[in-house]
Amino acid sequence: MYRQALIRSLQAYQTIFSEEQTFVSSFLDLLKSPDCYKRTHLPGHLTGSAWILNQDHSKVLLVHHSKLNRWMQPGGHADDDENILRVALKEAREETGVINFLVNELVFDIDIHTIPPRKDFPSHLHYDVRFLLQADETEEIIVSEESHDVKWVSFTEIEKFTTEPSILRMKTKRQHG
Repeated sequence: MYRQALIRSLQAYQTIFSEEQTFVSSFLDLLKSPDCYKRTHLPGHLTGSAWILNQDHSKVLLVHHSKLNRWMQPGGHADDDENILRVALKEAREETGVINFLVNELVFDIDIHTIPPRKDFPSHLHYDVRFLLQADETEEIIVSEESHDVKWVSFTEIEKFTTEPSILRMKTKRQHG
């Protein structure tokens, strides 16, 4: 999904979640910048991530991010790639080891969240575009150096791993959608 397709998708994006409704205009403003796909673009830049479900949609594949020390969906920086779906797929493969996905090319969720400062980079915003993927939970999982762990988590147990509002929002979307 390239820049113009993403803009059209965001303009048509429908959600019942008020926070996402407010995010849409911020995303559209960000997309006016030619450098918004670069991680050096401040105060924020685009990222792509994947909400990966197993075949019967009873589990989600989460990674325990080593730098942020929390459970989340796989994803990462666009690094100037304007195909944000390709970014989400690349990150999902790199962070989980899973290769084969069924892909829903529609935007599943959007979020804007703050990334804390590091010694070499200030605090900044990630404008995260999330896609819904499906994978076979028997496919081998590999824990990358970016993570402490990768795990299929039952929807009934997500709150044992995270209380992150945007992850719980995606859980709710799958349970009611």
